Amino acid sequence: MTRLTLFLAFSFSDAELPPDEVAPGEDPQLSELTGLFVLRPESTTATKGKDVSFVAKVDSSTLLRKPSLKWLKGKWLDLGSKAGKHFQFKESYDRNSKIYTYEMHIIKVVDGDAGGYRCEVTSKDKCDSCTFEVSVQAVQEEQQDNILEAFKRCGDADEDAGDLDFSALLKKRQKKQQTPKEEVDVWDILKAAKPCDYEKIAFEYGITDLRGMLTRLKKMKTVEPKKSDAFLKKLEPAYSVDKGKKIQLSVEVADPNAPIKWLKNGQEIKPSAKYVFESVGNKRTLTINKCNLSDDAAYECVVGEEKCFTEVFVKEPPVTITKLLDDVHTVVGEKVEFEVEVSEEGAHVKWMKDGVELTKESAASKYRFKKDGKKHVLIINDASKEDVGTYFAFTNGGESKAELEVEEKELQVLQSIADLTVKASEQAVFKCEVSDEKVTGKWFKDGVEVQASDRIKMTHIGRTHKLTINDVKPSDVGDYTFVPDGYALSLSAKLNFLEIKIDYVPRQDPPKIHLDTSGAGSQNTITVVAGNKLRFDVEISGDPPPVVCWTKGDQTVSESEGRVRVETRKTLSSFVIQGAEKEDEGFYSLTVTNPAGEDKAQLFVKVVDVPDPPENVKCTSVGEDCATITWDPPAFDGGVPVKGYLMERKKKGSSRWTKLNFDVYESTTYEAKKMIEGVLYEMRVFAVNGIGISQPSGNSKPFMPIAPTSEPTRLTVEDVTDSTCALKWLPPEKVGPGGIDGYIIEYCQEGSDQWVQANQEPVERNQYRVKGLPVGEKMLFRVVAVNIAGQSPPATLSQAVTIREIMEHPKIRLPRHLRARLVRVVGEKVNLVIPFQGKPRPVATWFKDGVPLEDRSVGTRSTDVDSILFIRSADRSHSGKYTLSVQIENMADSADIYIQVVEKPGPPIKVHVTDVWGFNASLEWKPPKDDGNSEIIGYTIQKADLKTKEWFTVYEHNRRPGCTVSDLVMGNDYSFRVFSENVCGLSEEPGVSENTAVICKTGLDYNPPPFKEKDRNACPKFTAPLVDRSVVAGYTTAISCAVRGYPKPKIIWMKNKMIIGEDPKFLMLNHQGVLTLNIRKPSLYDGGRYSCKAINDLGEDEVECKLEVRVAQEKGEEAKK
Repeated sequence: MTRLTLFLAFSFSDAELPPDEVAPGEDPQLSELTGLFVLRPESTTATKGKDVSFVAKVDSSTLLRKPSLKWLKGKWLDLGSKAGKHFQFKESYDRNSKIYTYEMHIIKVVDGDAGGYRCEVTSKDKCDSCTFEVSVQAVQEEQQDNILEAFKRCGDADEDAGDLDFSALLKKRQKKQQTPKEEVDVWDILKAAKPCDYEKIAFEYGITDLRGMLTRLKKMKTVEPKKSDAFLKKLEPAYSVDKGKKIQLSVEVADPNAPIKWLKNGQEIKPSAKYVFESVGNKRTLTINKCNLSDDAAYECVVGEEKCFTEVFVKEPPVTITKLLDDVHTVVGEKVEFEVEVSEEGAHVKWMKDGVELTKESAASKYRFKKDGKKHVLIINDASKEDVGTYFAFTNGGESKAELEVEEKELQVLQSIADLTVKASEQAVFKCEVSDEKVTGKWFKDGVEVQASDRIKMTHIGRTHKLTINDVKPSDVGDYTFVPDGYALSLSAKLNFLEIKIDYVPRQDPPKIHLDTSGAGSQNTITVVAGNKLRFDVEISGDPPPVVCWTKGDQTVSESEGRVRVETRKTLSSFVIQGAEKEDEGFYSLTVTNPAGEDKAQLFVKVVDVPDPPENVKCTSVGEDCATITWDPPAFDGGVPVKGYLMERKKKGSSRWTKLNFDVYESTTYEAKKMIEGVLYEMRVFAVNGIGISQPSGNSKPFMPIAPTSEPTRLTVEDVTDSTCALKWLPPEKVGPGGIDGYIIEYCQEGSDQWVQANQEPVERNQYRVKGLPVGEKMLFRVVAVNIAGQSPPATLSQAVTIREIMEHPKIRLPRHLRARLVRVVGEKVNLVIPFQGKPRPVATWFKDGVPLEDRSVGTRSTDVDSILFIRSADRSHSGKYTLSVQIENMADSADIYIQVVEKPGPPIKVHVTDVWGFNASLEWKPPKDDGNSEIIGYTIQKADLKTKEWFTVYEHNRRPGCTVSDLVMGNDYSFRVFSENVCGLSEEPGVSENTAVICKTGLDYNPPPFKEKDRNACPKFTAPLVDRSVVAGYTTAISCAVRGYPKPKIIWMKNKMIIGEDPKFLMLNHQGVLTLNIRKPSLYDGGRYSCKAINDLGEDEVECKLEVRVAQEKGEEAKK
C-alpha cells in the first residue's frame, strides 16, 4: 500500500511565529471562514485500477450568489485544470432545498493519486474548506525491467491521454525492524540536509527551538555551489504550457559572444515563425509560438561543450460548452434533435439519458449521433413515450442537460370535405386535408366502405385525401364519410345529383332559372374556402335561348376571362372564381331575359379563411416559475368563429419553440408554468377556427420568471435634523436572479395610515435622507425593495422618530497610526483623513507649529464628518507639528499630528586609515554633515584591492564611527569606503579613505615539482552491454549501454545491421560514456536486433541486443492466466 501524507502546518511550543508572519504551508486568511458544507468528502482507501468517487454538498440558502468550489491536491494543484478521462467532475442543484451537490470521480486509480486533498468553497465574503486523504492499494507488484519503461502517461495510450505518471518509479520498501537508536549529532544532520527536510528532522528528533538552530546554522561556514563556466542561469527542469499558447525558454550565458544551439529531441532547431531566437546581452531566449502536442518534447541548449536540459509539457485546455441544450416538447412519431455547441472542433462529447450512456452500439437505430464542426447533435427517430426523460451532454470541461416531453399526437383537420351538387356524367371530387402526412384512411358511402374501380378513384398525396367519382350517376347520391385510421374522427359531406328534365314547351317559352340550393327564398348562400376554386353551375331554360347576365352590385362579371368569370352554354351558366379571396365575398345577381320575359335570382358568396394572428401578446405578471400571458383576439376571424388558441414559448436567443398545449385553449389569458427562474422567455400565440390555424403572432417582449425579494433588513436611523431624517439598511436576505432595481422609502405620522412616498425613482444605495419633514412631529418610516417582479414586503421601524436636531459636542477621533510620529520619504504624497463628530456642523481649522496653516503646497478639505490634509510631494520643510481644531459655538476639540519628512543621508567625512599591523587595518571617520532629517543607524564598510579594484563588503550596520578590518592579504594595497545609513537606506555617495593600507610581504618561496602528463589513450571498450528487452507498443522505451575509450570514440547505432540516421523517432544520447537510444512510442515494426558500435583511432567495439514489441492486450491476457 502506498500512502502519502502532506503536512500543511508545523508549530513548536518554544518558537512561535510573530503575529504578522504566516506559517509555512498556510495562505493568508482572505474571507470569513464559515460552515457552508452540509456533506464533506471522507478519506478512503482505493484499489489500483478501480474507480473512486467523492461527494460534497453546500447549503446556498444564506448566500447571495452561486458558490464556487475547487478540488485541490496537496497545497496548490487545482484539479479543475486536469479534467478529462482520469478526473471527472459533476455539479447539480436542488431548487427545493437550495443545496449544490459537487462530485469528483477518479477513473482507474493509479499510485500517483495517493496523498492529501482539499475541497474549498467560496462565495463573495464567505468560505469553507475541508481535507481528506486517498490511500492506494496495489493489486499486485510488478518488477520493472528498465526505469524508462515505467515513465508513461496515465490513462489510455493516446498521445494526450493524461498527465505524466511517475508513480511506477516509486520503490516499495519493506518495513525494517526497529533497532536501538545510536546517539547522533543533530548539527551534522542539519548541515547535510536540504532546507525542505528541516521540519521533518525537527519532528523526528524532538527539536523545539528550530528557528534558533537555523539562525546559528546560517552563520556557519557553507560551501559555495559549483558554478557552470558557460551558463550563469540554466533552464528550469520542466515547463508547462497550454495548447495554442506560446512559451519562452531562457538561459543566461557567461560569454555574450559565445555561439548557442537549441535542440529538440536531439535535432537542431532552425529559426522560423514557429521558433523565434532572441539575444539580449547575456540572455538567450527561445520562443515557441502556438504550441501543439508535437512540441511536447525534450529540449537542450548547447554552449560549446556544455549543455542544459529541460522538458516541455503541452496541456490541452478543457473543452467547454458554448451553447446549451434546449428543452423539447413534441408528439409521438416526430423526430427530435438535441444540439450542443462546444469550444473546440473534434472534441469528444458523451451523451447520457437518465444516467445511462448512449453509444452507437447500445442505441442501435433508435439514436443517431452527428458532428458538424463544433456542433454535436443527438437525433431521436420516431419519438415515443419511452424516450421521455433527461438528456445530458458531457465534455471534460462542462455539461448541459435538457428535458424531453412526448405526448400523444392529435390529428387536426386543416380542410374538411364539402357538399357537392353535380349533373349526370360529370365528375365529383371530395377533398380533405389533415395535419399528418402519414395518416391513412377509408371512404364510406352511407356507412358502406367505398371500393376503388375504373370510375371511382381514391388518392392520398401528402396531407390531402381525395375521392374522385367519374361519370356521376343517380345511384352515386348519398352521404360520403372519410375516417382516418387510428383516430376517433370522421368527416362527412353529401353528394347531390342535379337531374335535367326536358319538357316540351311552346317556342315562346319565358326564361327560367333552375336553382337548387338549401337556402330559403332568393337569398342563397355559397361557402368557399379562401384559395380554393368555386364553380357554380346554374341550369337555364327558355325559348328562344335567354341572355344571361351576372352582376355584383353595379359591376357586370365578364365572360370567359379574368379570375372571376362566367362560362355560358346553351342551357347552362357557370359562375367561376379561381382562387377565392376575401374581396370576392358579397351578393351576386343572375338575370336571364328573352322576348318572352325574364327571370332573376340572387346568391350570396361567403369566403372563409384561417383567422388573422392574435394581437398584443404580453406578459402581465410573473412568479417564481410561472407567468401570466394575455392577448387580444384576431382582428379577422376568417369568417368562421374562432375555436381557441395554441401557445408556444422559447428561451431568448434560442430558435426552438416548445408547444404548451395540444388541445385548443378558449380563453385569451394563459398561465405558463414549469419555467426556470432567472431565464428570459418569449411567447407567441396561434388562433384556430374551423378552417385551420393562423400564422403565429408577434413575439412577446422577453420576460423573466422571478419572485419578489424578501424585505430589507436592519433598518435603522443614522441621523436626524430639524427637517430631515437619514436612514440606512441592509439588502434583503433573499434576492433571487431578478436582482434589485432599487428601494422606495415611505413615511407617515404616528397614528396615521397615509403613507407618503419620499423618492420618485428607486434609489440604488442602501441609505437615504428624507427631507421636508415637519419639526417636532413623530414619524414612522418603512423601506421596500423593487425589482421586475414588483415590490417586496416592507421593512418598518419599530418606533416613531421625533424630528428634532440633537446638539452633540465636537470630538476628533484620531486614527491609531497618527497618534505616533508619521514618517514619510521626500517626494512621497501625504494624505491624512481625520474623522470627527458634532452637531451642528463643526468648523475645522488647521495649524502648523501653532500658526494658522497658509502653505499653498499643503491642501485641506473639510466635510460634515471629516477633514483631509493632502501634500502631493512631501519636502523636508513640511516636517513639524500639525494641529486640527474643530469648534461648535463655544465648544471645541483639537488633535496634534507630528510629520517627519526624511531622505537619504550624506556620506561620512574624513575617512582615513589610522593604523596597520599584521593582516589588520584600523579605520576612523566622522558622521555626515547631512543626516537626512533622521538618526544615523549605522555604517557599511567596503574594501578594494588596488590591483583588481573590486569592492567587497566588510561590515554592515556598524554603529560606531570606526572599525578594524582583518584577514587582509599579504602584499596587497587596500583602499576603503564607508556608506552612512538611516531609515531611508544607504547614502548615495560613499566616503573614500584618504590613504591606503599596505600589507607587507614575507620572504617565502615555493618550488612546485614538474608536471608529468599521463597517457590516457585507450581503444573503445563497452563496460555495460545492451540487454534484450520486451516492451509494450505505444509506450516510449530506451536501451542503454556504457563505453570508455580515448580519444572520444564515434558512436554508431544500427537496427538489423542498418545505420539509424536522423529519424525523429529515435533520440541518441551520450552522457559521460553512458549511451542511450530513446525510441518514441514504438510500434510492432520497430522490433528487431539493435547494435551499438564505438570507433576511434586505436580500435573499435560493438554490442547488440534483441528488442521485442508486443501489443498492450498481451499483458492483460498474461494476468488472467
